[in-house]
Amino acid sequence: MNTSGRPLSRRGLDTRRRLLDAAEQVFGELGYHDASMVKITEAAGVAQGTFYLYFDSKKAVFDELVRDLNQRVRHAMKEGSTQGGTRLEAELLGFRAFFRFTAEHPALYRIIRQAEFVSPEMLRYHYERLSQGYVEALAEAVDAGEIGALDPEVTAWALMGLGELIGLRWILWSQGSELPGDVAKELQRAARRRREGARAHHPLRARGAMRRRSSAPTSGRAAKASLAMPLEAVPASPARSSLLARASVGAANPERRDQRSAG
Repeated sequence: MNTSGRPLSRRGLDTRRRLLDAAEQVFGELGYHDASMVKITEAAGVAQGTFYLYFDSKKAVFDELVRDLNQRVRHAMKEGSTQGGTRLEAELLGFRAFFRFTAEHPALYRIIRQAEFVSPEMLRYHYERLSQGYVEALAEAVDAGEIGALDPEVTAWALMGLGELIGLRWILWSQGSELPGDVAKELQRAARRRREGARAHHPLRARGAMRRRSSAPTSGRAAKASLAMPLEAVPASPARSSLLARASVGAANPERRDQRSAG
């Protein structure tokens, strides 16, 4: 819709798209405070008056740009992750889609960071919308027993931080479109460790391990006896055996112990 609340025609949608693309370019290159509606309309190739048919202020177009980038990056990540056959594959493919989007839209990082000061509510909107689908997918994987018992929300935010900083270092700063092979392998190893660690602590697996231990031949009486076993009965090293022997001699010959103490 335009600023008057009327639905946009196809031509109107195209113009709005051009303004958002121009805003992405201008905000990314100049920053919010140095950007202007004039520069945005010039980059879009439209008259300045046209801008106000779609946005009533610079902040309005900035907020809409954050929503637009958020929707597009989430769509890219969902398309990538749904190609995975397992949760691990889905995570790695989702990361890959995010890195590719970052390479195609390098202004994304700068615009989101500007939102912290320009429009804090949009910063929160961006990350909460990113995490929402991630949390739901992780919760489903936990319920299905594919991954272990973990907190889906904490894990989602941790993985988002991992992906964002790796993208910053090896995509944005290095101006690449794909992660270097060794970095991609390390990311895969880290994701696998998190998954395997969670599976190892899965309550069903823990109960299974407890059942296996309880089914060992040691009876309850034998277990109690082993706990009550005197120190001398515990297998000892040669040095410890020698100490025990000397202690036994001392206990059997108190006169010799007293003589040593007097000397």
